[in-house]
Formats: sequence, C-alpha cells, structure tokens
Amino acid sequence: MTKKAIVIGGGIAGPVAALALHRIGWQPRVYEARPADSDERGAFLTVAVNGLAALSALDLDPAHVLAAGFATPTVEMSNGRGRRLAVLPLGGPTPDGITSTTIRRGDLYAALRAEVAARGIPIEHGRRLTGFTETPDRVTAVFADGTTAEGGLLIGADGLRSRTRAVLNPGGPEPAYVGLLNAGGFTSRSVETAPDRLVRMAFGRRSFFGWVTAPGGETWWFANPPSRRPVRPGDFTPESWRAYLLGLFADDAFPATEIIRATDEILGPWNTEDLRRVPVWRSGRAVLLGDAAHAVSPSAGQGVSMAIEDAVTLGRCLDRSAVVPEALAAYEGLRRTRVERVVRQGRRNGSGKTAGPVGSAIRDAMFPVVMRMLSRKGDPQAWILEHRV
Repeated sequence: MTKKAIVIGGGIAGPVAALALHRIGWQPRVYEARPADSDERGAFLTVAVNGLAALSALDLDPAHVLAAGFATPTVEMSNGRGRRLAVLPLGGPTPDGITSTTIRRGDLYAALRAEVAARGIPIEHGRRLTGFTETPDRVTAVFADGTTAEGGLLIGADGLRSRTRAVLNPGGPEPAYVGLLNAGGFTSRSVETAPDRLVRMAFGRRSFFGWVTAPGGETWWFANPPSRRPVRPGDFTPESWRAYLLGLFADDAFPATEIIRATDEILGPWNTEDLRRVPVWRSGRAVLLGDAAHAVSPSAGQGVSMAIEDAVTLGRCLDRSAVVPEALAAYEGLRRTRVERVVRQGRRNGSGKTAGPVGSAIRDAMFPVVMRMLSRKGDPQAWILEHRV
C-alpha cells in the first residue's frame, strides 16, 4: 500500500494532519485552494489548553508555534450596565505550563506552515479539489486545473464548505446560520490599561462584545450583532458598518464605542455558522477533519482545538493500524461523540447572545447563580479543557 497522503486544505487542520502523518512515516502533501499570496489578515482566535496539549503530542512546542500570541487563562463576563456576572477559567496554566493562548489567525497559519516546510512536506497552492475516486487500495483526487493526485489516503481538511464532505455526503448537510453576525478588529492605539491577560466579554443591551488588551497595548476585539437573516455582500459599506456598530453599543457601560473608534479597519461583517451532524465522515480511503466534519460556533471557543485534536487522533489511529479503513473507523469512534457535544455546547452559548430584553434580565439574574452551582463540583468546562488525546 502506498503511504502517500493527499491533504486537502492548508489552514489549521490540514497542516497539523500532515505533521501527524509525517511523524509516523507517511508522505503527506498539502493542497490548498487559495494562492500563496492570498490575504490572510483575518481576525484572531484562542487555542485552548486541550488543543495545545494535542500539539505537544506531536513533539511541537506550543510556546514556539504560538509565539506571536499571548496567554489568556481567564474570562470575565458582564452585562451592559457593567455588572460582573462571573469570572471563568479559559484554561491553564496546567502542571506542564500550558495556558490557553490568543493569536491572530494569519500568524497561526504561518507558524503551522513553517513547521510543515521545516519537515520537507510539500504545500501546493491554487489547487482546488473538485472530486475524488477510490479503489480498495488507493484514492485519486481531481483538481479544478485538470490535474490529479494519487495516494493511499485523502484527508478532507477543507473547511466549512468542504468539497470532500460534499463528495462523501451527496445532498448532505450545509452550514447553518446561527442568528449572529461577526465583526472584529485591532485598535491602532492603547485604549485600556496595561495588559492583564483577562479576556472581557459583555452581554450588551443590543449585541455581545468581547475584548482583550495585547502585550503591545492594542485592544483585540469582536462583536456578535444579532440578525434574523444572514448578511449579504453590499448590505454595508465600511462607513455604515462602523456607524451601525457604534449605535449598537452607544448605551452600554463597557468601552466598546471607544474601542471601535480607535480601530482603523473594522473586519466584517460575516455570518456566524455551524454545521449540524454530518452523517458520513469517511469512506475506505477518505476522511474528514476539523470544520469539514463538525464546524463549531465561535461561541464554544473550541473550533481550532477540535481540529488539532482530530488531526493528532487520526495520526495515532493510523500508527496503530496498517489497515486504513480500520484506522479511519477507529478515528471516527474516538472523535464523533466528543465533537458533536462541543457543537451543541457552542450553539447553546450562542443562544444567550440573542436573548432579548426579558431573556436578558433572566440571564443576568441566573447566570451568577448557575455558575456558582456548577463550580462547586469543579470547573464546568473541565470535560472540554482537560481532555487529552
């Protein structure tokens, strides 16, 4: 059997999968649809301790891979009047020194691709998958430019609108809008006091807002305006989007409007989506990873970490079984229940951001009580954060 692996997608899950397979003697090659010079400025994300621990399992040093980020172990939740509702752990430091880390998305992409390149794993850009065929002993990928690639395994790490998933699930599930828009940015000057590694999130009167002060003094932020329908191209200009956001937070006690005004370029708007249960994750020679299999709402804070866990788990299953279909079945058996539970958790978290006036009053009254009750038995997020591949 050939041990060449075709990895579709060069974001996060794809490079980590390539590293995991290379470590056990496979010959992965990454195929990314976007050109090498595509703009990847993007917003930012948090890699939780469970995701960082999975990276460590590949003999990668999280502190090196995420050197452009900074530790964010705690989140403070408040309401629009500035009342603190709870302070919750985001993860770490663990006994081995790992702490959940916030980093710009583009910086994480670049760091992972640098690790891939350092191991001599090829990455081909501008290669968009259109389909694949397979026999009992090999799989052939077909790309939009008419070229093909053959291997013993195809890994679909091609994101929320995965072509690999569409081939495995004809007429299957599509990403679902969750009723929230997304925006974000980075201030061009310091707005708050010195960095304290505390992520602040607030249920504003009209929209949810989150912010954190980076080591350089700038504020990184995001907003989740509720909207009954998805945003469409042309709905906003940069000027009207800024004005809309300023209006949403005009009556809130936290510094959202000051932060927005201090931001030269506001990213967004884009739609927040997740992916309901995908019936088929695998065939004999193809398998889905990350958002292609189980896109998690950003409200869970676990999308990246789930993708990393997937990739490391797949590598271990292939290491333990030389029979690819058996290894893929083992991988799905280890991952499906966990990630689908995390997807449900993210959807529940997001529903609190669109509660309405009455629901908001009930939430503000009950949130501290519920969190105190849950915390009596330890960290309510422990089932997520303490998981190790």
